[in-house]
Amino acid sequence: MLVTGAPSYAREMRAVHVVVTGFVQGVGFRCSTCHVAERFGVSGWVRNRPDGSVELHVEGGGTDVGAILSWLRHGPAGARVDAVAVEDAAVEGSIGFAIR
Repeated sequence: MLVTGAPSYAREMRAVHVVVTGFVQGVGFRCSTCHVAERFGVSGWVRNRPDGSVELHVEGGGTDVGAILSWLRHGPAGARVDAVAVEDAAVEGSIGFAIR
């Protein structure tokens, strides 16, 4: 049997570019994000931006990406999230989750 098209797991992959604003630096946001990403099984990266925001690239199954996006709306204890801007992105094939 010849099957064409992407495998089902590839069709379910989702990638997003995220910018989180508020009081999100100096509160363990990046480290907490890495732990949460591992828990949800997503990959990508997180970094601080010079303007005080935090930027992420997250990819994984649609449900898992949605779960970390929900968590980002409040972040870790001590953070104050004012906004979470999300844009669809290309899947980079990231392995693991890293602080940049």
